Amino acid sequence: MGNGRIGMVAMVLAFAIAGCSSSAGSSVTSLPLAAPLATNDASTSPIRHVVFVIQENRSFNDLFMGYPGATTQRYGYDEYGNKIALQPVGLVTDWDLAHDAIGFFSACDGTGKLPGTDCKMDGWNEELASQGHPTNPAYAYVPRSEIRPYWTIAREYVLADRMFASNLDGSFVAHQYAVAAFANRAVNYPVSTWGCEGGRQDTVATLTAQRTYGPDIPACFRNPTIADEADSAGITWRFYAGTISGDGGFWSSYQADRNIFNGPDWKADVISPQSAFLTDVAKGKLANVTWIAPTLEASDHAVLDQGQGPAWVASVVNAVGTSSFWKSTAIFVIWDDWGGWFDPVPPVHEDYDGLGFRVPLLIASPYAKPGYVSHVQYETSSVLRFIEDNFGLGQLAKSDARANDPATDAFDYAQKPRAFKKIPGGKPPAYWIQLERSSSRRGRPPNILGDD
Repeated sequence: MGNGRIGMVAMVLAFAIAGCSSSAGSSVTSLPLAAPLATNDASTSPIRHVVFVIQENRSFNDLFMGYPGATTQRYGYDEYGNKIALQPVGLVTDWDLAHDAIGFFSACDGTGKLPGTDCKMDGWNEELASQGHPTNPAYAYVPRSEIRPYWTIAREYVLADRMFASNLDGSFVAHQYAVAAFANRAVNYPVSTWGCEGGRQDTVATLTAQRTYGPDIPACFRNPTIADEADSAGITWRFYAGTISGDGGFWSSYQADRNIFNGPDWKADVISPQSAFLTDVAKGKLANVTWIAPTLEASDHAVLDQGQGPAWVASVVNAVGTSSFWKSTAIFVIWDDWGGWFDPVPPVHEDYDGLGFRVPLLIASPYAKPGYVSHVQYETSSVLRFIEDNFGLGQLAKSDARANDPATDAFDYAQKPRAFKKIPGGKPPAYWIQLERSSSRRGRPPNILGDD
């Protein structure tokens, strides 16, 4: 890998945890759902609430190594043809892996060429890592004992092992696919904040049809989103994220969407902190469509994480499962990108931007098939497709138009709604409130490469 490529990766990794700022809104009571439109199963679906939890930076193989009935692999190959056994690496690390476009191209094809229609999957040894990493850091998996809530949710409900990121790079673009199914051909990360707050000088690179870098564009988009469609249809929505004021806020998708960021929804429907979701549900408040991004400590993101992710996700699932909303809710838990971690399944080539590497998808609902491993091809936009089909909304872009709707395979609306069984390992709302308070005092996280 040449110095130019190394420099680009270093710059991208530096901005992977860049913050952004503005004020976030406060909780409001859910409005009644308008009558669903007759699209596909919308007229007969029992689902009136969709909860979309977005965790960070883990491949399917990294979290679900050895899961019964799922495709996983305990070894990989490097660019020289060497077989490398995967090593157990804990969820908490003090080093990170490259998970930008160049990291994707490197892992996909060890020759260093830009992948076209297929991946050789032999260049994981070329992915850069920050200081302190072990030998062959990408070839790893998280021990099951550290992530038991994830495995419990999978065993109770649905785990999809053909779930891919809709985009081939990292979190900034992935979060646009989670709300708009498109990111204006953006790739990697903005040069400063996560979106509109940075103004015109905050730009992001683009990717061409040939998978080369195109011109930079402002990191503030005018793309239609699910929120725009929901507003027009009288469907309520909320996005729960960390504070976006001053230093360190990110993973809040709508701050890169101009219509939302500059409109009344920014204060009414973008809610901070994340723990407000737990208290809102306890008070009988739940929007028809909800997104939830994690705190640093609960993100599963290497370096930033403190091992709280499994407990956080269990808390979210338990909050809904023990509420009056359970019988009308579908919960989707995804990891936005692969985080640099090895996975053996080549991503399907759909277009210039994807698909990316495989990531986990968990689906919990009283109508989810029990203990089911789905082998249907899904992508990030599949959750949007479920929302669209369920509520009778139109498709937004090429990604959600092509995406398979999980309702066709992972759900059985004819079955009697299953009673909820609490997921062990969750924490009460007070625990997360205190964690968020201590996190906010720490401010912006350090640059993972150690250089600003």
